[in-house]
Amino acid sequence: MKHILFCLTLLTLSSTLALAQTQNPKYDSVLAKKLGADDYGMKKYVLVLLKTGTNKTEDKAFTSQCFKGHMENIHRMVDSGKLIVAGPLGKNDQTYRGIFILNVKDFDEAKALLRSDPAVQEKLLEAEYYNWFGSAALPEYLDASDKIWKVNP
Repeated sequence: MKHILFCLTLLTLSSTLALAQTQNPKYDSVLAKKLGADDYGMKKYVLVLLKTGTNKTEDKAFTSQCFKGHMENIHRMVDSGKLIVAGPLGKNDQTYRGIFILNVKDFDEAKALLRSDPAVQEKLLEAEYYNWFGSAALPEYLDASDKIWKVNP
């Protein structure tokens, strides 16, 4: 009797688990493949935390030129499809200044992109790199994003 009860419990549990993993009726396999999505619609990105660097110069013209180049590098990375999210952070105790979410395979590729950033080259900013998992659809918002800003940054 215990054996039959155990088998019924196991059958009920396996049926419940099978029902819990039904396929999304809106699933688009072509889009999922294009975006590199796994079965859960996720993918790996590289999260870059930018923090204040070791260069403490007070040369305003130099700093301004470096950050102009920083913004140009941001635009290049967006245009190449590598930069998905960027933005500054509010003041904090860790001296974090901003973030990037890069659509790249590994830290080496991320570091190569940041090597062309004058603010990083001149150590006004330092980069920390982390693997981050998010929706593979994240790059899709960029088309809409480009239509909602009113003034050129």
